[in-house]
Amino acid sequence: MSEDDADADRSHAFSEGQGVDEEYEEFTLDPAELGVDPSQVDPLDSRVVTDLLDERDISADQVDVQELIEVGLSYMEINRHEEATEAFERAARFAEDDSLDEQEAWVNKGVAHGQLEEYDEAIGAYQEALRIDDDSEHAATAETNLAYALWEFGRTEEALEHAERAVEIDPRFPQAWYNRGFFLVERGLTEDALNAFDNAIRLGMRNAEILEEKARALEELGREEEAQDVIEEAEEMRAEAEEELTEEF
Repeated sequence: MSEDDADADRSHAFSEGQGVDEEYEEFTLDPAELGVDPSQVDPLDSRVVTDLLDERDISADQVDVQELIEVGLSYMEINRHEEATEAFERAARFAEDDSLDEQEAWVNKGVAHGQLEEYDEAIGAYQEALRIDDDSEHAATAETNLAYALWEFGRTEEALEHAERAVEIDPRFPQAWYNRGFFLVERGLTEDALNAFDNAIRLGMRNAEILEEKARALEELGREEEAQDVIEEAEEMRAEAEEELTEEF
C-alpha cells in the first residue's frame, strides 16, 4: 500500500457536530454594527469579523458554541484548516469550562492542526481534550487521533498505547481498531494486528486500504493464499470506485 493510501485511511476523525435548527437561515451580523466597510474588506479574510467580535468583549452566554464548532467543521470541508483552528479555539474559549462542548472543540482543533501537519499542536489539543474527560463520548476519538499524531511526530511507542486506550474506551469504534492494527503490524505483532483489522471490518470499515493492510499481515504470517484473495477483493473495490468516479464525470 502506498504512503498516500495509508495516510488517507489513517486520517483524523472529527465530530459530526449537532447541526443547526431548521429555522436557522444564515448569519445576520450587520457590517455597519461592527463598523466595517464591506468594500474595504477581503471577503476571504475570515479573521476580520472574529477579531471585531472579540474586541466587543462578547460574553459566553451570547455565543452558541455548537454553531462555532459547525463553522469550524465547514472550514474543514473546504480544506481551510487554519481558519478551522481559529474557529475551534474560539469555541473552546466560549464553552463552559470542562464541558463536553469544550472537549469537542479541542478534539476538532487537534484535527485541523493535524491536517496542517502541525503535530505538536495537535498533540497538545488532544491532551487538553482528554484532560477534560478521558472517558466521555469524545474520548475515544481523541485517543485515536492522539495516537496518529504521536506516530507522525515519531513517538511510536506512545502511539500504540493510545490506540489501545481508544479501543478500551469504545470497542465499537472501527477507526480505533484499524489504527491499533496498523501500529501492531509496524511493531511486528502481526497476529494481534490481524485480529484488529478483522474487528474493524466487522464494525463496518470495509475498504481497499484496510483490506490491503490485512493482506500484508496475512503475508507476514505465511498465509499467502488468503492474502491473495484479500488483495483481489481490494483491487475489485478500487476498480468499482474508479468506475463510479468516471460515470460521475
